Amino acid sequence: DGYLAGVPVTTSSMRTLLPRGNRQNLLRLRLLERRRYNHLNDGHTSSFVTMVQPPRNIRSLFNIALTLRAASSLASPPGTMPPLSKMTVEQMGLAKSAMSYFDSSPDPFHAVQSSVDMLESAGFEELDDFSPLNGRLTPGGKYYFTRNKSTLVAFAVGEKFKAGNGFKVIGGHTDSPNLKVKPRSKRGGSGYTQIAVECYGGGLWHTWFDRDLGISGRVLVRCDSGMIEQKLIKIDQAVLRIPNLAIHLQTADERAAFKINKEDHLSPILSMAAKKALTTNVDDDDGDGWSEYQEPLLLRLISDQLSIPIEKIADFELSLFDTQRASLGGIHSEFIHSARLDNLASCYIAIKSIIDHVQEGELAEDEDISLVALFDHEEVGSSSAVGAGSPIMKEAVRRISTALNAGDGNEDLFASALQKSFVLSVDQAHAIHPNYASKHEKGHSPKINAGMVIKRNNNQRYATNAITGFLIREIARKAGLPPVQEFVVRNDCGCGSTIGPIISTATGIRAIDLGCPQLSMHSIRETMGVADLSNGLALFRAFFKHFSHVNSNVQQ
Repeated sequence: DGYLAGVPVTTSSMRTLLPRGNRQNLLRLRLLERRRYNHLNDGHTSSFVTMVQPPRNIRSLFNIALTLRAASSLASPPGTMPPLSKMTVEQMGLAKSAMSYFDSSPDPFHAVQSSVDMLESAGFEELDDFSPLNGRLTPGGKYYFTRNKSTLVAFAVGEKFKAGNGFKVIGGHTDSPNLKVKPRSKRGGSGYTQIAVECYGGGLWHTWFDRDLGISGRVLVRCDSGMIEQKLIKIDQAVLRIPNLAIHLQTADERAAFKINKEDHLSPILSMAAKKALTTNVDDDDGDGWSEYQEPLLLRLISDQLSIPIEKIADFELSLFDTQRASLGGIHSEFIHSARLDNLASCYIAIKSIIDHVQEGELAEDEDISLVALFDHEEVGSSSAVGAGSPIMKEAVRRISTALNAGDGNEDLFASALQKSFVLSVDQAHAIHPNYASKHEKGHSPKINAGMVIKRNNNQRYATNAITGFLIREIARKAGLPPVQEFVVRNDCGCGSTIGPIISTATGIRAIDLGCPQLSMHSIRETMGVADLSNGLALFRAFFKHFSHVNSNVQQ
């Protein structure tokens, strides 16, 4: 008994599939594996070992099969081998879709665009954030608006909504720690052309060394009409790299400490300076107060990518990202390895949950507003015009309530709506690390693929209290979902925070902080469980469906 290509098998089943000495069956297995590989090879499969020649006996075949890791997001077609995973077809399908979302969202601008693409495919209508909402909204309608192209608000109006009713809110954030190109990008030395970058948020910066880095963000483009147009750019090539210093050039103390000077050691290399002199035609002397301070090769790269003249580039906001795509991991394909899981995983299942809520006909009996808000700048404190500390959340409740009350901005009804509302502040949680288990509080050590995690801190670093925690546990119980896990930091360890307390402070809306458990938070590449995407989606859908009923049974 054991595993064949990651699938549990028994001795009897192996004999059935592969009778000893039956060369024909061995060839059939090879064909099926190849057929499966061709079916699944869409860029998200793990490494695959091809059997060049059929093995001579079952044992050698078994040993080779243990190395096959063509982990996929779909089950095999009828008539082929069983799935190479213990995950269900539904879970793997969701994982595949999420991984595509992660790959297409290297920065907040692209994360919002990826979310908008999902919403528009589901029939959500875009609203002009600069125009009044009065007369635009109707019960049963579904809408979204963006701000700064890096923050998104999407909502669906219950068909039985009445003025003063509450908002069921799922809030997350679109940003992640990364390296951003400085306003004056030109930098170099020792014969290299480099790019000047600034650390954004609290990244594990040593993980950015020796990675294949691309560039993404938004570019301001001068149009012939005189208008300034915003264009998204994603250069999905290894155009930049931050090389490590060779071990032979470090002292023993330097090797042990691995201390990084964020200003001196994190500037990525773009090219050799000699090559630049031969290839660039940009005249550094023809400046406009901005372009002369930019690296000419970077401007050329942007120009080529967007198919515009260099002189049309007015400004940009650019970030670096790891070009390695999201992948499945573990012998049972139970893990997802990807950049920016904190907090794109929450963003993806939040957007999918509100789409599912609409498409499953739940609005027909819904008396509330179901809303998803994805904010920028959480990793740097949320204090900005488009962060969770901005007026966006409170404005949304006020404007939507007023528009659905025939333009009557009744302050009493608005206050009532705030008190009836609830926010799921969803941000990734810390799963217990097997190599650093002592860093976790013994009674509050969440596990990957074991359910969503409620985060608590009595010093108000998280917004959870007894009532808000109970409401979510009860919703999970009512929906037949796995019990939620709990996370509390050790008394001798600092505690992070997120948007829950910020939104509650700004609006007075009750909130809870929770998220999917993950490892390597703030690394350039993080790890979470495949099943936890499904766990999170199921809980978010249950929240939209059951919150009002569960909340009505709790004494306020």
